[in-house]
Amino acid sequence: MVLRRILLGWLATVAVVATGCSDDPPAGGSSLPDAGGLLRDAAAASKDIESAHFTLTVNGAIDGLPVHSSEGDLTKDGAAKGTVDMDLLGQLFEGEFVLVDRSVYIKGPTGGYQKLPAALVTNLYDPSAILNPDKGIANVLANVQNPKTEAKESTEGASTYKVTGRASKDVVSGLVPGVNSDVDITFWLREDNKQPVKASVAVPGSDDKPASVDVTLSDVDKPVTITAPA
Repeated sequence: MVLRRILLGWLATVAVVATGCSDDPPAGGSSLPDAGGLLRDAAAASKDIESAHFTLTVNGAIDGLPVHSSEGDLTKDGAAKGTVDMDLLGQLFEGEFVLVDRSVYIKGPTGGYQKLPAALVTNLYDPSAILNPDKGIANVLANVQNPKTEAKESTEGASTYKVTGRASKDVVSGLVPGVNSDVDITFWLREDNKQPVKASVAVPGSDDKPASVDVTLSDVDKPVTITAPA
């Protein structure tokens, strides 16, 4: 009986020690990484992106925002091509665009490309700014205020961390044109290399309803050739 009690006591001690050495997080703890560190890594990773496929989607009506949706490819050196739905020169334009060598070429549903000075369009909407390290997504990531890591989620087919925060209008205007107030912003950052997969900017709607602008990046650093239309 004495030996049995000794053995039971020894087994209980081993169990307690094993439990105390467990790698599992304590009850009520969080295994999510620090938001500030994630954003710093994401900003650095964004500065290294040479090219990407992008989509921009406006959800709701937003005063001062001429673009409704856009999708295409862009490069770090300021070239871009794709499709856009936006208000241009007082009319709704839906068609293709090529932005290269400080000129923009637009093509509607009929006819060929028309060449315009790039500033005529980029003052309203400049998709190439997304990869600009000084005013694009890298700059926004580096200047998010009061960030918080909310969750680990699957986004656009990638394992990501969801980080929320606040961004000033001066910072976010490079990513979303027409923003005239500070905004709430959410980023989804890849778990493996911290590159941004998606950003969602909450913007006051013109009809007093919630509105947002979503920007996604994919095919990062996939070779892209952008030249002026023949």
